[in-house]
Amino acid sequence: MDIEKNKKKQSLKVIISEAIMVLAVVVTVAILALVVSGYWVNSDFKVEQNGMLQISSVPTGANVNIDGEASSWLQRTNTSKILSSGEHTVTLSKDGYDTWSKTINVPEGLLYRLHYPRLFWQQREPKNVQTVTGATYATISPDGERLLLANGTTEWQLIDLTSDTITPKKLNVADCFTDISLADGATVGVFSGKIADADWDHDSNHVLFKVETATGSTEWVLMDVGNVKNSFNLTKEFGADFTKVEILDNSSTNLLVVRGGNLHRIDVPGKAISAVLVNEITDFDHYENEVVFAAANHSGATTSVSSGTNNAPYMVGLLKIGDGRIVSLETTEVAPRVAISKFYDDMYITTLTGDTLQLYKKTDFVPYAKYQLSFAPREMLVGHNGEFITMNDGETRIATLDMEASAVREWSVEGKNYDWLDNDMIYTVAGGELVVYDYDGLNRRILAQNVSSHFPAVITDNKWLYYFSDDNLIREKIIE
Repeated sequence: MDIEKNKKKQSLKVIISEAIMVLAVVVTVAILALVVSGYWVNSDFKVEQNGMLQISSVPTGANVNIDGEASSWLQRTNTSKILSSGEHTVTLSKDGYDTWSKTINVPEGLLYRLHYPRLFWQQREPKNVQTVTGATYATISPDGERLLLANGTTEWQLIDLTSDTITPKKLNVADCFTDISLADGATVGVFSGKIADADWDHDSNHVLFKVETATGSTEWVLMDVGNVKNSFNLTKEFGADFTKVEILDNSSTNLLVVRGGNLHRIDVPGKAISAVLVNEITDFDHYENEVVFAAANHSGATTSVSSGTNNAPYMVGLLKIGDGRIVSLETTEVAPRVAISKFYDDMYITTLTGDTLQLYKKTDFVPYAKYQLSFAPREMLVGHNGEFITMNDGETRIATLDMEASAVREWSVEGKNYDWLDNDMIYTVAGGELVVYDYDGLNRRILAQNVSSHFPAVITDNKWLYYFSDDNLIREKIIE
């Protein structure tokens, strides 16, 4: 017996076995990596890259139907499922509720979130919870929990919409405004000013009012709804004609104002106004302490990553409050609209020049996406959580930029005014009907009749729908 020969054969077997084991591990890891990346073998034995669909809904637990068939893997909402990339039609339903449907495009190897579908209980019963005779203006806090009602007197009402029993709190606003917007002085208790706009801070404790007076001037007042005596009349304090004012931080301790065409910051507790931050400003928006602006004079830029020609009359720039440096982002021939927003962990700057929408990532200011619209919007608004940006022509046409899908959809509303009903749903009142749409105009539904168009509507606590009908505040339970 050749012992050496047997040893070599045994060693060769061990080497081959170990090689096979290593190869099996490598293949297994590679297959798992491909599966995690979304790759799968379809029914034709071809390898394709899938995506993942994550669905949430209000209410939770809605039935899921994909491409006309009930899903075997994804039977209820608030869960996830791997799907082949490409178009799929998702339909949600639940006993006692209306249905919701949308055709989506699942990207290869990526997650597509459907977190906003809302189904409405069909057996809703309208209930009059408060009569508001004489109300001339209403505004609702961003969290949907507070309603402020103004009227032709200096005694307004603050309503807690989260309470089962509606008990208005009286606010004496006589000391907030000047004789210009109070008929014959505050002592008679008659408010004669016209509220042109109202903007709440993030904490829902302050409301910034823009009041147009009978003499044609404008008065700006920052009202503390918790303690009206702490309210701040900007116009009276600085004797200035501000053309635009925005709340800079969550608790309204700082404001951004445009005076004489120039941008300033106001320290509210110190009642002090800063030196000029930017000259000849035409538009601005902010996120926390970063301000994106459009200005006619771009000589003050200290850093430039701009595109466009050097002799263009307008510049889009970025300023960080407290820093002083201005970054020039782009130059344009006409004054653009600007916006800054955060989506997931990334900051984005959006410019709207005529009918061209340009999106930049703030990390490197490199153009991220560009969209050509079929009309030139007059206004651009960043929606809640920075996921949607809506643009309108001042009439009925809307264009919505969906950051999740990286797509723009153009659509129209029935009424000339629209607003957000919740974080993801838009509403309008047309012919007395309260009409709601998803942010992109899909899933149109009529929720109520005989609705007052000059007062707002809101969904609060994901449970109650509030709207006005004539002189009555109506509440409906939308989830059973």
